[in-house]
Amino acid sequence: MLGNDAFSKWLGIEVLEISEGSCELQLTVRQEMTNGFDIAHGGITYSLADSALAFASNSHGRKSVSVETSISHTKPSIVGDILTAKAVEKSISNKIAIYEITIANQNNIIVALFKGTVYRTSKEWF
Repeated sequence: MLGNDAFSKWLGIEVLEISEGSCELQLTVRQEMTNGFDIAHGGITYSLADSALAFASNSHGRKSVSVETSISHTKPSIVGDILTAKAVEKSISNKIAIYEITIANQNNIIVALFKGTVYRTSKEWF
């Protein structure tokens, strides 16, 4: 899946770990990721969390797509911060699964909390 994910590659996302129902990703905040306040644009943490949601929810081998997501930004991130997203599966059924993603910086300070719900299709990856 990552092989075809041009957006995650463009962001510089590194996969640290993927297992069934969970995922850990990392990226470094670059200057072009900042907004007018000179902090990371909220879309950066959102995109990192959304990628973690995608990789975790698809780790069961069934194609899954998000149907609802939300994020709370708790602390700012700046250029040079190393952000790690950890996705954890909270609930899974035949058609719906729910995930919580925590994003923390290199000092283990939580900078965002994300919740995502996915629809699990019947299509297999392999």
